[in-house]
Amino acid sequence: MDDPVDIRITEKKKTTKVATRRKRVGKRVTMTDIARIAGCSQATVSFVLNKTPGIKLAAETRERVIEAARSLGYAAPNFAHLDAADTYLPAIDGKIGFVVDQLATSPEAVVAIEGARQASWNAGNIILVAQTLNDPEMEPRTIRALREQGISALIYMAIFTREVALPEYLYDLDIPLILLNCYTADHAFPAVVPSEIAGGQHSTRHLIQHGHRRIGTITGEPWMEAAKDRLRGYRRALATADIPFDPELVIEGDWSASAGYKATKTLLALKDKPTAIFCQNDRTAIGCYEALKEAGIRIPEDISVIGYDDEEISRHLHPQLTTSVLPHRAMGRWAIEQLDIYDRTAGTRYPITKLECPLVERLSVTDSAETAILPV
Repeated sequence: MDDPVDIRITEKKKTTKVATRRKRVGKRVTMTDIARIAGCSQATVSFVLNKTPGIKLAAETRERVIEAARSLGYAAPNFAHLDAADTYLPAIDGKIGFVVDQLATSPEAVVAIEGARQASWNAGNIILVAQTLNDPEMEPRTIRALREQGISALIYMAIFTREVALPEYLYDLDIPLILLNCYTADHAFPAVVPSEIAGGQHSTRHLIQHGHRRIGTITGEPWMEAAKDRLRGYRRALATADIPFDPELVIEGDWSASAGYKATKTLLALKDKPTAIFCQNDRTAIGCYEALKEAGIRIPEDISVIGYDDEEISRHLHPQLTTSVLPHRAMGRWAIEQLDIYDRTAGTRYPITKLECPLVERLSVTDSAETAILPV
């Protein structure tokens, strides 16, 4: 067992290092925010603000994006001269390291990397990417190799949102360290995660606003923060609308289509069936769709369905799936933008920044046939 004195000394050292860190993080406007106001895609916003060559956009679209960005206070010095290379430039230049525990198992890491790339290329930065698998031997070797390549900052990403206990050598880095989709208990580094409780609440509230009061939900694995927080949001929305929580309507899944299929079968077997189902990710919604169609139940006329994550498949389901955007692209951009305000001398703790998971309304939700629309 560890000596209590050694533990106290280690914690004291870490506290001392934390006390040398900085705090000057403000709310940042993202391209997702601008796209929502301008009524276009995030890619269109990126093309306009980054002056992407070879992309032909209508002058009206370009002006609408610039006006939306200006109205939101987006960090571009002079919108009148966007065509003359006056876009936002991060302060760091050169090479930026980007390490992630798992790169190939899901699209989130790739999307976050692309957001970081889009935000950094204006300044001529190069993103060097490496996968670590949290290996205790290979991760420090990987980061050391990136340092030898001359990186001027490091972005550290976890594929599952969670608290991480960073090894001592990361506290000793002499370059900025930004945490993406993870955070530390001591708040020693700038960190960004999705606003999952608000996302779950917003999704459930959307169904309530369409008159649904008996709303089933299919969760992810309960040990994961995303699953716990989306369920908290679900329960909060019900409580706000004075709808009693019914544990029968909560079915545990594992984020897979097969779990969505099985869970939907369970919900349909209830004596008092739900009029809407909140699938806590889009893959679960695929299985939900199959189970409902197999039972001869129409979407959304008989049962409304809402997903989460806004994966590509959500646009191609029939009907198209109403869902929420996981803001990993915006999180990647946020990580780069923090480098402009990184201050090693002011303050000791950083708040965890939570980015909105915007709802994308499509065709899988309609008014409940049983209940009039309720104000929420």
